[in-house]
Amino acid sequence: MKFKLFALLAVASMVLSACGGSPAGNVPVTGPLQEIGEGEGEVSIVAWAGYVERGDTDPAFDWVTQFEAETSCRVTVKTAATSDEMVALMNEGGFDLVTASGDASNRLISGGRVQELNLDLIPSYDQIDPRLQDAPWHTVDTDGDGTPEHYGVPYSSGENILMYNTDVFGDSPPTSWDVVFEEMELPDGESNAGRIQAYDGPIYVADAALYLMAHRPELGITDPYALTREQFDAAVELLREQRKLVNRYWHDAFVQMDDFTNEGVAASGSWPFQANLLKFGGAPIDKVVPVEGATGWADSTMLHVDAAHPNCAYKWMEWSLTPKVQGDLAAWFQNIPVRLDACEGNELLGPTGCVDNGLNDFDKIWWWRTPTSDCGDGRMECVPYHEWVTSYVAVIGGR
Repeated sequence: MKFKLFALLAVASMVLSACGGSPAGNVPVTGPLQEIGEGEGEVSIVAWAGYVERGDTDPAFDWVTQFEAETSCRVTVKTAATSDEMVALMNEGGFDLVTASGDASNRLISGGRVQELNLDLIPSYDQIDPRLQDAPWHTVDTDGDGTPEHYGVPYSSGENILMYNTDVFGDSPPTSWDVVFEEMELPDGESNAGRIQAYDGPIYVADAALYLMAHRPELGITDPYALTREQFDAAVELLREQRKLVNRYWHDAFVQMDDFTNEGVAASGSWPFQANLLKFGGAPIDKVVPVEGATGWADSTMLHVDAAHPNCAYKWMEWSLTPKVQGDLAAWFQNIPVRLDACEGNELLGPTGCVDNGLNDFDKIWWWRTPTSDCGDGRMECVPYHEWVTSYVAVIGGR
């Protein structure tokens, strides 16, 4: 059932790409809202495709209609394909909320585009997985008092798994990312050259750094998002070598699924979305979080500094945390709910939905965040994100 539902999303490209920024900077000149008043009649949201459903694609997936009926806040959605687009739209203004990934949220905070939140107005906040409640991609000490302020409400998270063709690997499934980074003969007797893919986004440098963290300990990498020049150069060099093996740099989930089905791709970093959909459809596909761990994305709903409809926006942020909404979103997008009780009793998600989407791998994941020159330990010698962008563009271009 799930794979049939997801196929209806084929018109949308659900791309998660990163954007640069620094977690320190401007803050709104006014404080957060102190009480929720009467709704303004509408709320506008910048969101990833599939994040805010009103049943138009499939009537079983609708978490907007009831909200509108109960609050009289009409929901409008602007779908964004990348983190860069989200940041650009929030910079332009005219929107109330954005579902920002961890690699974009710090940029929005540092740019003063989003405002501090009053968690007292979001009663369900304490039901969120404690591992996400104070995550550094939406909590930042912007006023220098030593206590981070909250700028986002967790909405969704997911992992970048290794997807592989079971016909190729047979009784020897992969356990390491080496199958996409090192040239080798695969269990079917053929080389992996031309049969692997890599993610089309500069944040993928972190995947290379994560691999090196395990396989080249002499580099001293302890955080794949905080890389010294030597560490960064080593990751980029690994990506240059990987380019010789790459069939395609993917960013469209459905194109990648077609490549695995029809173009002979054997292995690639991917999302549970693609792997589960293909597997449920009968394709010889499985997925794993390798021994080195994996990167992942965690998205937060953030309120524009000049939001025209803050009352409706707060009502939506509270609504987004209800177990039914969280469970339905997890079933639709194949993510991990931000409140774990949403994993139970949801007909659309099913009894194993959260586990299938990566719930038990949480502690193995290095969550996306924007690389900055601040290494996080007092050193200011790490390579900032804009250099990740230029270097990765050069890698893809064969330079």
